[in-house]
Amino acid sequence: MAATFFEAKQRLSTALNEVLEATWAEFPRLARNQIAITWVVYDPPFPVNTGGAIRAEDFWQQRPRGASYRGVERIYPASVVKLFYLVAAHEWLEREMVQPSAELDRALRDMIVDSSNDATGLVVDVLTGTTSGPELPPGPFETWQHQRNLVNRYLRSLQWPELDTINVNQKTWCDGPYGRERKFLGETFENRNMLTTEATARLFHSIVGGVAVSGARSQAMMALLRRSLDPAALATDPENQVVGFLGASLPTDAALWSKAGLMSKVRHDAAYIELPNCPPYLLIVFTEGSEHSENEAILPFISQQVACQIGNGQFLET
Repeated sequence: MAATFFEAKQRLSTALNEVLEATWAEFPRLARNQIAITWVVYDPPFPVNTGGAIRAEDFWQQRPRGASYRGVERIYPASVVKLFYLVAAHEWLEREMVQPSAELDRALRDMIVDSSNDATGLVVDVLTGTTSGPELPPGPFETWQHQRNLVNRYLRSLQWPELDTINVNQKTWCDGPYGRERKFLGETFENRNMLTTEATARLFHSIVGGVAVSGARSQAMMALLRRSLDPAALATDPENQVVGFLGASLPTDAALWSKAGLMSKVRHDAAYIELPNCPPYLLIVFTEGSEHSENEAILPFISQQVACQIGNGQFLET
């Protein structure tokens, strides 16, 4: 099902098509089924990044303009899934389903700021009450699997149609899973994490709107997602999630909040961007293919094209 939280407008769709055509012209080896994009524009005075100064009921009654290309295609998300674990962790903390601790805070920070897979493993363990280890007998393994799907059940409870087809029950790995984790993944990896750009956009939309769990918790999430665009800072931070991603082509006076995803077969980014004298926007871009995952120019090029469209304002509705 297509996204319900934004309103599709022809001029924005036309602008997105122009971005895509420019991208395919620049990168002709990027197939049309190797990219998915969702773009949401917050025309002032749309209430985003307000520090939670709006009730959730009021926020969800408003719909920004948006456009998608292959926005409902299920794609392996790599580290973009960590956005979903971040929101779930704050929900658990808000409900007192888990207790706050310095170690959980450290793991959440490292999961988002540095995209640490080890930290993510701890977060998934805390969220689901499961741990990795040797294979389990059928009965205990069935219980373990039920527990590991707790985040999926929470997301379904939100009743957002955009989340109907996603799967977020796997840890992220460096070398890969072993034991019960490998068995849970499925013989042909059929149970791997899967997201769409529209599902990712809706979750990020709730964070920037200040209505993910609560206003204060949304602000805490935004603080972790904030990225520096200072060239000196980027040069000293190998895990900056800007170089090679959507933030790389932004001017230094822009503001960026993002979560990147990268592995041998995908390069993704999910970003909320504020440019001077322009409406803020969400941009979610997933690209697939081994060749393209190694290409650090594609996502910055797309971001630059979108920024040009935003800057000239020709797509704005009258």
